[in-house]
This record gives sequence, structure tokens and C-alpha cells, in this order.
Amino acid sequence: MHEKHGKPHKTLAPMIRDYSSKQLTLAAFDWPLGTTVDKDNRWVKLAQCIPWDALAHIYYQGFSTNRGSPAKSARLVIGALIIKHKFGYSDEETVLQIQENPYLQYFVGLPGFTTNKPFVPSLFVEIRKRLGASEFEGFHQAIIAAHDKELAKQEAEASDLTPDQTDLQSTLEDREAQPTESASSVEDDTPTHQGQLILDATVVEQVIRFPTDLSLVNEARELSEHIIDGLYPHTPLTKKPRTYRNTARKAYLAIVKQKRPGTKKLRRGLKQQLQYLRRNLRHIDNLLRFWPEGTALPLPRWLLYRYWVIQHLYQQQWQMYQTKARRCDDRIVSISQPYVRPIVRGKQHKAVEFGAKLSVSLDGQGFAQVDELRWEAFHEGHDLPSQVEAYRQRTGYYPEKVIADPIYGNRENRRYLKQKGIYFAGKPLGRPKKETEANRDELKQEKAQRKADYLQRIPIEGKFGQGKQYYQLNKIKAKRKNTSIAWIHSIFLVMNLMILARIFFVCRKYHLTNSMELLKQAGKLIMYRTAHHFIERMVCHPTCIGRLSE
Repeated sequence: MHEKHGKPHKTLAPMIRDYSSKQLTLAAFDWPLGTTVDKDNRWVKLAQCIPWDALAHIYYQGFSTNRGSPAKSARLVIGALIIKHKFGYSDEETVLQIQENPYLQYFVGLPGFTTNKPFVPSLFVEIRKRLGASEFEGFHQAIIAAHDKELAKQEAEASDLTPDQTDLQSTLEDREAQPTESASSVEDDTPTHQGQLILDATVVEQVIRFPTDLSLVNEARELSEHIIDGLYPHTPLTKKPRTYRNTARKAYLAIVKQKRPGTKKLRRGLKQQLQYLRRNLRHIDNLLRFWPEGTALPLPRWLLYRYWVIQHLYQQQWQMYQTKARRCDDRIVSISQPYVRPIVRGKQHKAVEFGAKLSVSLDGQGFAQVDELRWEAFHEGHDLPSQVEAYRQRTGYYPEKVIADPIYGNRENRRYLKQKGIYFAGKPLGRPKKETEANRDELKQEKAQRKADYLQRIPIEGKFGQGKQYYQLNKIKAKRKNTSIAWIHSIFLVMNLMILARIFFVCRKYHLTNSMELLKQAGKLIMYRTAHHFIERMVCHPTCIGRLSE
């Protein structure tokens, strides 16, 4: 009876709605205007070269198939990330640009133009939380696979000739030069070393206020006052603890408003703010006694997190004040982002940078890969073996040459590269050879070779400059540790996609130009062969022979 009158079970919608990127053609896109769609638009071209299906497969791996609400399309999500980081838009501006531009809507995979927003801007935060280093590594592999596939396709198109054309091409090559080796001497073994690997490190800065000891302690004091204001109304106390906030604020402004306050004034002001902060922390400890351990506090989560940070900040600042030191381990330079550390780089324009330090590798095709990302300072030379092994894992072979800064050329790395049969482009260790008449030319050639190898490092410096100048790699605006990592990897993803687009369209145009030149040469050879064959027939004709004998 229950089965007869019971409510039927509803069929749940799939959580992952995967649509192939091949389903949407330019002609099928619902265009609202009376004009035709421009097939040469940059977003139409870029959409054609991106391996959407491979990227979607990687993106959906972390999703549940039977739990949660239906997910947004992978092409919509990844396409929005590409648009955002290509122009450096904010989350809100990216959504508005997609809403207003029909070409961007085609790029992200929408079936037609619509005036509705594709999603709310806050979804970008969830996307950055979801994408980790493993997902971006998969994206990088998919881009390299698409690059290799396109190069093979272009080579096949360039060599896809008829038998007569093949004969013409071989004849042209024979006329230019004779082969030096026979076909049987070509080795069929797969190469174990191929290409080159360029290594370097850089720091990508977070968008934070420039930290000073006085400003950090003042901010911590203001947060402690906010915590006291939130806890006091929920206690049975009749008198609110005194914080002297107005006096502390006036003392702080009296120093920071001066153009160049002296060292004694800064030290006196820092001591005052530390004392105010210490008093407030004691008040907070007394107020917390009214809540048993394990009881929820009437404070928002972000403020509880700040309370944990300002306690560590006070300990660090008080220790540095007492010892008159300017550094400490794991120094906090931002209360909202306590994972950020000061990294001394010794640059001419900026001695200290605040952000993540990256170990980056660049292959011969121009694709950049973030191999290591850490928030504290480290010696990038220790990452060389792992970067070389990562290159082998991605490509299947070791590089022929490793080009890097002299800091990478320590004895351990040189020994490792020598074992693997890899050439290190760097100055040899030890005392330089004494120049004599016998080895003068040899030393000059070695010096010229080292200079040429060192100049080959320019592409990776240009890659850093491109990312920081055009893609805002030096202005990471994410507020969390994991979202900052996703932000950095997204910028490198966009830069690699631009390399892929260049291979798809610029190199294809180059191959077509070479094909046209080959056809022109083939036409000239046809005319030459026809004329030569005609002369041979005329000369060998009996009538011509008789005339020549006369």
C-alpha cells in the first residue's frame, strides 16, 4: 500500500555536466546583431587552439558525481580565468566584460549572446580554492600535448605531397647539396637527451601595505580593541576594561605624521604601542575566563584568526625591541596574510620583497613551469635535480643543456649533471687556467661559448618581465594562501596559452609561406625539365642530326 500511494523518487540531476568543446561552432553561435561573426577575431582564434576537452577532464577530477549542486561548465570556468588574468581584471569586472562582449561569451562556451551574468563574481574565490598545483600541472601537460600535436600536424601538412611533388622536392634538395650519409646510417634509437632547460628564480609580491614595526603594532592594538568590544557585552561585568584607545591613537599619529622621525622617537613610540597592546591582551585573557574551554565565542571567525596572529606578532616585536634586533625567524609582515615573509633579494631598486618565491623552468618552446613555490626564502640551486627530473617526466628525455645562474653551479649539481650526461652552461669551478701561447685560442673560444650560453638566459628573464609588466605577476591580490597559489599558476597558464596560440597561427602561416616558395621552385623545375626534354628530343631527331652535321 505504501508502494502504491508513496511519492515517486525524483531523478537527481548529474553534478557534472560535461559538454564537449566541439559541440559549439562559430556558425551555430546565436549572434544578436545583424552582421556576421568575425572568424578572425582574436577570441575566436584563441578558442580554436585551446584543448578544452583535456582541460575539462582535469578540472572535473575533483568533483563528486552524486553530491552537491550542478557544477558550472569547465569551459566557462577556465575561460573566465583566462580572460581575467590576460587583462588583469578584478573578479567583478571580468563578469561584466563577459556579460557585455559576445565574443567573450563565445570564448567561454555559451550557446548564444545573453545579457545575463554568467555567474556571480564570488565564484572566482571558490574556483581558486578548488584549483591546486596538481590541476595546473595537468593543464600544463595538456598544453604541451596540444603543442606537439599541432607541430606534428603542420609538419605532416608541409610534407603531404603527391609522388610527383615528392620527386620534385628531392630533386631540388639534390641540386643544392649531396647527402653526406646514407639512410642506413641514421640511428633509429629514441634520443635520451633533447632540448634545453633554462632555470631561474623570482619573487612575486603580494599586494600588502609596506610593513613597519610601528604600523603593525598599531594595527594589532586596534584589533585587540575590536575583540574587547565584542566580548564585553556577553560578560556579567558592569565596567568595561579601559583601553586608552584615544591616547594611543594620538601618540601613534604624532609620530607617523612627521616627515623623518628620528630613531629615538620611533623606538619610544614602538614601546608605547607595545605596552598598550600588552594591556589589551591581558584584558582579553580575563574576559575569556567567562567561557569554558570548548565553548563557542561570540566573535566572527576572521577576528578569532586575527587574535591568534596578533599574539605571535606581539612576541616577535617585543623580542626584537628588547634585543634591538631587526630580524627574527618567521617574521610576520601582514596580519591579514601572516604566511607572507620578507625575502631579501638584493635587487637594485628593491632590496626586500614580500611574497612567494618561485623556481621556474623554461623549455626550448617557450613554455614556463612553476616547479617550486614557497613562502620563505630558500636556495634555488638545490632545486636543480628535481627540475631536471620533472623535465624528463614531462618530455620523456633529459635536456641536452641546462642554462642557469652561477648560483646553480655548485659541486653537487655539476656532479649530478655529469652523471646524467647533461652539459651545464656555466663557468668552471676552481682557479682559471693560465693563458699561454698554446692555449690562447682555446681559452678565447671557451670564453666566447660561455658568453653565448649566458645570453641564452635572456628568455626566462623576459618571461618574468612579461608576467610582471603585462599580467600583474608582481601584484597578487588574493587574500588566502591557497588562492594566491592558484592566482600565480593561472598567470603562467595564460602565458603558456599565448605561446600555444602563436604556434597555431603564426607558425602555420610560416609553413604556408614556405609551401608557396616550394611550389614556385617546383614550377621553375617543371619548366626546366620540359625545356631540357624538348632540347634532347630535337637534338636526337635524325633531321636535326643531319642539319648539325652539315
